[in-house]
Amino acid sequence: MNVAITHIISPNIARCELSFIERSPIDYDLAVQQHKAYCSLLEECGLRVIELSVNSSFPDSTFIEDTAFIVEEIAVMARMGVESRRAEVPAVESVMAAYRTIDRILPPATLEGGDVLRAGGKVFVGITPRTNAAGAGSLTAILEPFGYRVIPVPVRGCLHLKSACTLIDAETILMNPHWIDPNPFKGFRVITVPEAEPWAANALLLDNCVCVHAGFRRTIESLHDLGFQVKTVDISELLKAEAGITCSSIIFNDML
Repeated sequence: MNVAITHIISPNIARCELSFIERSPIDYDLAVQQHKAYCSLLEECGLRVIELSVNSSFPDSTFIEDTAFIVEEIAVMARMGVESRRAEVPAVESVMAAYRTIDRILPPATLEGGDVLRAGGKVFVGITPRTNAAGAGSLTAILEPFGYRVIPVPVRGCLHLKSACTLIDAETILMNPHWIDPNPFKGFRVITVPEAEPWAANALLLDNCVCVHAGFRRTIESLHDLGFQVKTVDISELLKAEAGITCSSIIFNDML
């Protein structure tokens, strides 16, 4: 059964890290409601949701995707690109150790889960302010023995690789081409998000369903027209924290 590890909204979320957007007030109570709806959507899609509270004092802790990257063979624990988030990782590692053998990204490398996009045996790694070339190299050394091919991808103008593109079926990438070079994704069908919705490239693929922020109406309409099954949830308060719909969960098969 597939599992989704999530984390409650921190009461300190208003102090979250921001890099590419201006700070605006975050309604904590509304953020909590939206997170609950997000978890309900994951359950609706057949996932067993495990919600943590171990890092509740850390403003960005609900964006748990960044703490690890999981494949069938191993869990790779991140080394965050900002000092303020590095203490989130040990508590998440203690949970992941029940499901996978653990390996770690070590200094001077940095790597965050939001910069890692798997498409079968290919693992794309964004080179961003949060993930450096050494981080991509470390992930290569960890994953290549298991047969994965790691492909570094320069990213510009946004926080993470998954801000710029996500997989919406086995052969299709949803992309904002202003933030990323499409060339590393040759062989994939690329769907470009509308100019008015630059952040819509972050979508969450669950089986045959694509989950999208409810406010990205043009993107939703386009995906419907192309035959995709789309589910929506409002994450407007989390968007103010420079997050996307993938950021709030680590999803994997528990293999038990």
